[in-house]
This record gives sequence, structure tokens and C-alpha cells, in this order.
Amino acid sequence: MNSWLTLLIAGLFEVGFTTCMKLSEGFTQLKYTLGFLFFSILSLYFLNKAITHIPLGTAYAVWTGIGAFGTVLIGIIFFKDPVSLTRILFLILLIGSILGLKFVSSQ
Repeated sequence: MNSWLTLLIAGLFEVGFTTCMKLSEGFTQLKYTLGFLFFSILSLYFLNKAITHIPLGTAYAVWTGIGAFGTVLIGIIFFKDPVSLTRILFLILLIGSILGLKFVSSQ
């Protein structure tokens, strides 16, 4: 599997574990606590696979960026987190930074 695709999958699983963490209500809801454990293990597994071919710093920055972007979107859509023009602007900048790291990284 392509390392960048593997990294994308790791980032999406990060969104899964942060969402389950929120829904677990301080790890008091078993279903979401188990979801948190499941998604976090998968996320770290795929991150570990990705760093075999992508520089560690780049992979970590992209992984956290994907997770942050996805988690903000989940917060806005499902948890009614605030939306403002500046938040949207910084999300766009975050995606630009992730794409920039992809394009300047040698693999």
C-alpha cells in the first residue's frame, strides 16, 4: 500500500478515536471507550507503517493535521462547535500545510 495512503488512513482513524473519546464521557461509556481503544490502536499501527517510508517529522505533522482537521469538522457537524470565518480560514490553511508537506517531501 502507498505510504501516503497509509498515512491518510492513520489520520482518519485518529478522527475516530478523538470522536469516541468525546462520546465516552470520560471513559465511562464502555462502547465508546472500546471504540477509542480500537481506533487509536489502528491509527498508531498505520502511522507506524507510514513512517517506514515517510520522514517521521513529516508523517507526524500530516497525521496530526488530518486528525485535527477531521476532528474540527466532526465537532462542527455533530457537536455544534462554533463556526466562524476565521476557523474556516485556519482549516483551509491547515489543509494547505498538509498538502505542502506532501508535495515537498521526498519518498
